[in-house]
Amino acid sequence: MALEEYRRKRDFKKTSEPPPARGPVHTDTLSYVIQKHDATRLHYDFRLELDGVLLSWAVTKGPSLNPADKRLAVRTEDHPIEYGSFEGTIPKGQYGAGTVMLWDTGTWEPVGDPHEGLKKGHLSFILHGKRLKGGWDLVRMHGDGKRENWLLIKKDDQEARRNSNGDFLESLAFSVKSGRQMEEIAQKQRRQQARRWTGCTDPAISRRTIGDACRPSTRRRRMAARN
Repeated sequence: MALEEYRRKRDFKKTSEPPPARGPVHTDTLSYVIQKHDATRLHYDFRLELDGVLLSWAVTKGPSLNPADKRLAVRTEDHPIEYGSFEGTIPKGQYGAGTVMLWDTGTWEPVGDPHEGLKKGHLSFILHGKRLKGGWDLVRMHGDGKRENWLLIKKDDQEARRNSNGDFLESLAFSVKSGRQMEEIAQKQRRQQARRWTGCTDPAISRRTIGDACRPSTRRRRMAARN
């Protein structure tokens, strides 16, 4: 996949997602990122850097540390490297509208030739993330060609947790970048939008709706009336 598909789906005048930028291709280390994405359906975007782009899969239930779990990972368009630091809210009406959290970051090591693995449909690798570590597999499923379905599977190594369940994801429901949870990220975006629209710099904006963002509080109105 190429970044033309990424560009085609986005209006960079409306979304704060980064446009592709020409930059050096990393050779020494390869970045890895997972972004929790509350779009039409909540999912986790799994991304591996290769050949100057982020290969991307949408993992519907999120990663599991249990090797017995095979998590559906739907291949999506490649993303630019700059997307690996993105956290915020994609506005309504734009592709993928919803809040995006930076859930994990780090580097990855392919086991064998990653290009050959992608071609054959079995990519093995080691993650060095803040949250996910150890060996993993992405295995392509046979399908009807309408979409490219893979399975994300944890290797049975010292980083595996066979008794792992939903508690693993629920206990890590905050960003590795900002420490915020999904709603806090969305609130921050709403405050920033309100300030752009109205020029408001009121720090209490988070306690009022965007429409009332720069309207004086009841206490301020009473004080002004007394004077």
